[in-house]
Amino acid sequence: MPRFLNIAFLLFALGLSTALSTTFAHADTFLPPKGAHILSVTGQITAKNAPTGLVLDLAQMEALPQHRFTTSTIWTEGQTTFQGVLLKDLIAAVGASGKMIEMTALNDYIIELPLSDAKDDGPLLAYLMDGKTMSLRDKGPIWMVFPYDQNPDYRTEETYSRSIWQLLQIDFVE
Repeated sequence: MPRFLNIAFLLFALGLSTALSTTFAHADTFLPPKGAHILSVTGQITAKNAPTGLVLDLAQMEALPQHRFTTSTIWTEGQTTFQGVLLKDLIAAVGASGKMIEMTALNDYIIELPLSDAKDDGPLLAYLMDGKTMSLRDKGPIWMVFPYDQNPDYRTEETYSRSIWQLLQIDFVE
């Protein structure tokens, strides 16, 4: 009887080990969104959950590494606190490559920036402004913002033109 229990335990442990390794091997993949999608990511990426690339909802954005900063902007009054995902963290999460990033807003406004411009201090793909999700009226669902007050290099016409709001699409291109 003890030998039977040892074999049963080994089979159980082997099955549990296989199940866990399968779970963790796919921990970095994205499931299809359960809520309304707020961002599509396409192009040279390895993480995909849709035929055209990756579609993310708010919960999936919240599951990525979070950052926040407080800054003034030329579009808001006073200091505003933004929270979201650093562009560099999204790049890592989706396995993006290429040299350029093309971003498209709801109104078809398009910006381009080099992949190398995704730095530790910004830009931030913000979906919260002063703790509240941003509606389309408030430049949401995603507004790419920079810590303008913390770094004078971000207070330029080029950076302001890259501060795209109502962001819907990110495409990683060659």
